[in-house]
Amino acid sequence: MKKDLLEVTIVGGSGYVGGELLRLLLRHPQVRINQVTSRKFAHLEVSLLHPNLRGITDLKFLSPDEVKPCDLIFLALPNGESMPGMEKWLGLSEKIIDLGADFRLKDAAEWQLWYGTEHTRPDLLPTFVYGLPEIYRQEIKSARYVAGPGCEAAVSILCLYPFIKNNIIKNHPIIIDAKMSSSQAGSKASWASHHPERAGAIRSYKPTNHRHQAEIEQALRPFSGDIAVGISATAVEMVRGILVTIHTFLDKEISEKEIRGILKKEYGNEPFVRIIKMNRGLYRYPEPKILQGTNFCDLGFELESRTSRLVIIGAIDNLVKGAAGNAVQCLNLMSGFPEETSLEFTGLHPV
Repeated sequence: MKKDLLEVTIVGGSGYVGGELLRLLLRHPQVRINQVTSRKFAHLEVSLLHPNLRGITDLKFLSPDEVKPCDLIFLALPNGESMPGMEKWLGLSEKIIDLGADFRLKDAAEWQLWYGTEHTRPDLLPTFVYGLPEIYRQEIKSARYVAGPGCEAAVSILCLYPFIKNNIIKNHPIIIDAKMSSSQAGSKASWASHHPERAGAIRSYKPTNHRHQAEIEQALRPFSGDIAVGISATAVEMVRGILVTIHTFLDKEISEKEIRGILKKEYGNEPFVRIIKMNRGLYRYPEPKILQGTNFCDLGFELESRTSRLVIIGAIDNLVKGAAGNAVQCLNLMSGFPEETSLEFTGLHPV
C-alpha cells in the first residue's frame, strides 16, 4: 500500500451523493478511501447499495461509531445531521468537506429562518469556506473546512455571477425557474417519490421561498450589495440533472457580443464551465441530459432587447457538479492536486 496516498473517509456513504463520491474517488490516483459509513447498512458490501461498483471495490460500510482518524472526511449526511457530530469529526481529521447545508450560511439566524431549527454550532460557521471553486478558489486552497453548495444554488450562482459582478443586470427582480430531477430528493423513499405519484409528473412543489435563495444571495452579495432572488422549483421526470432558466433585466444596453466577452473573461479558463449558445443543431442551449455523470456546468443565454430581458440558462448533473464532483474538485484544490483529477469524464451521447 502506498504511504503517500491521501486517506479519506466518507460519512454517509449509502446515499446517492455518497455513491458518487465512491465512484469518483475510487479512480483518483492520489486518494485511498479507507472508510465508508452507514449506520443502517453497517458491515454490508458497498456494492450492494451501489451496484455500478461491483468488481471495482470490496469495501464494506462501517458504523459511524467505528471511524478512525484520516486525512480528510467527507460528510454526505442529510441537512441538520452534521452539526451534532461535528466535534467528533473535527477530532478525527484535519480537513472536512461537508456536502450538507449545515455550514453554508454564515448567519445562524438565517439558518433558523430557512431550515426551521436552531443552529447548534454557530461558533463554527466562520471557519467554513463556501465550496464553489469558480468563485472561491483561493480560499478553498488554504481551507481546512469547506461547505459544499446546494446543487440548485451552485448552478444559479455560476449563471448569475458574471453579470452581477460586471453590473450588467438589475439586482432585483431575479427570477429562477428551476426544473429538478428526482435524485435531488435523496435515496430515502417518500410519498412524493412513490412511482405512481412521481412518474410523468411536472409538479410545482416550491413556487416560492426555496431555501437556496439565501445561499445564492449570500454568495453574490459581495459583488452586488443588496440583491433579491426568487426561485420557483418544479419536479420533472428526470433522474439526474437540473435546468435553470433565469429571468433578469438589464441595467444597461449591451450587445450579444459583449455578453459573450464577459462570460469568456470570467470563465474562459475554467475547466468545468462551458458556454453553450449555438445557432444550429439540437443542443443549442444547455441541457442536463448530456451532462449525466460529468462535472460540467453548461451556461447559455438569450437577449431580448425589446423588453431589456436577459435570460440565462444553466444545466448540471445535480449529483456531480451539484454535489460529489464539486466536492472532489475542492479536495483537489485543498490537497494541491491537479484540479481536474478524477473528474475528466466527458458524458455520453446518446443517453
